[in-house]
Amino acid sequence: MQYVDMSDEELKAQLDAVKAEYDAYKAKGLDLNMARGKPAPDQLNLSLDMLTIVNENTDFATAAEIDVRNYGGLTGLADARKLMGHIMGGISADNVIVLGQSSLTIMYDLIAHAMTHGIMGSAPWCKLDKVKFLCPSPGYDRHFSICEHFGIEMIVVPMHEDGPDMDMVEQLVSSDSSIKGIWCVPQYSNPQGFVYSDETVERFSKLAPAASDFRIFWDNAYAVHHLVEDHPTVANLKDACDRNGNPDIFYMFASTSKVTFAGAGIAAVASSDANVANMKKFMFYSMIGPDKINQLRHVLYFKDQGSVEAHMRKQAQLIRPKFKAVLDALDQNLDGLGVGTWTKPMGGYFITYDTIPGCAKRVVELAGEAGVKMTGAGAMYPYKNDPDDKSIRIAPTYPSLEDISMAAQIFTVCVRLASIEKILADRA
Repeated sequence: MQYVDMSDEELKAQLDAVKAEYDAYKAKGLDLNMARGKPAPDQLNLSLDMLTIVNENTDFATAAEIDVRNYGGLTGLADARKLMGHIMGGISADNVIVLGQSSLTIMYDLIAHAMTHGIMGSAPWCKLDKVKFLCPSPGYDRHFSICEHFGIEMIVVPMHEDGPDMDMVEQLVSSDSSIKGIWCVPQYSNPQGFVYSDETVERFSKLAPAASDFRIFWDNAYAVHHLVEDHPTVANLKDACDRNGNPDIFYMFASTSKVTFAGAGIAAVASSDANVANMKKFMFYSMIGPDKINQLRHVLYFKDQGSVEAHMRKQAQLIRPKFKAVLDALDQNLDGLGVGTWTKPMGGYFITYDTIPGCAKRVVELAGEAGVKMTGAGAMYPYKNDPDDKSIRIAPTYPSLEDISMAAQIFTVCVRLASIEKILADRA
């Protein structure tokens, strides 16, 4: 029976039972963490051979006669550009720039440059009365933090299973020249794990923005992070933009931080010929060349497309049981109670749980008091403001299977407790 269909007496009896269960967990003094989407140590161990693959027998001079130990090679090694182009869904190496280890840093730098110098001849954003970004929500909190840092106004766009609300995106982008960009995680969105449909990608490629310097920030953070063999794919945005006469409207990003070593992978940006040429002009002032030795590590380790896929299948074997443990706990303990819904992603790093409205902060609070650290409720929305106070991000990857199983059980108790409290309070 759903909680809302129970009488007050039945609910109070349930409350007493759930409170006793919660207190028993709380008394254990646990310290569990499912707050951030970090790779677990056994995932990182899969790449240890990369640390020794560059040795005294390595030829440090590439085919382009660039010594990877020295300055130069502003856009990265050709083979590294080819590797990252593959990860981004089949982008030509000529349209890829491989830089440091963080795609987030590249996104930040592009917006910083737009603020001070504009984009391809446009007015610097800092000289405009207002700059706005569309933010599909729930979304990636670090994207929103960049906007907040630069004082960019954020507009919430609802997310659906096939991507952002494209009717809203098209209407806003075409009517407001102060809207300069939109954040997108097209493959296994953060935090729901949704995958953009072919129709959504096509509609993005046909956008007719009022601002000539509008850009789609297309973050392929989880492009190769599949949990299932028969996984979905996302249509190639660059191909669609080229086909529809809109080649300059996007920047595409990816990194290997969750493929090899977090914080020590390689990161890349891809775009049109014109955008790449523009980026190369201002990169000249900030660097003489990227870390090409780390790029060489990666291209020696990942010799072809098949080796990347084989590596990620090993990752999936480690991660899949943790996702299953969480989903099993949700199904077994919450299904049928009417206390929320949850996503069942086929890849990525997160599960989203939506409580009944008004309960997310209380659930996270209860979990913290019981020794389970979670991402703050509201963090997946601009300004950390979830208008319905319902969305919670669950990150299963980092804890051990035993720990994530325990954390998931405690989480379901917290959901039940917060839900009963809310229903009784609303009736009072």
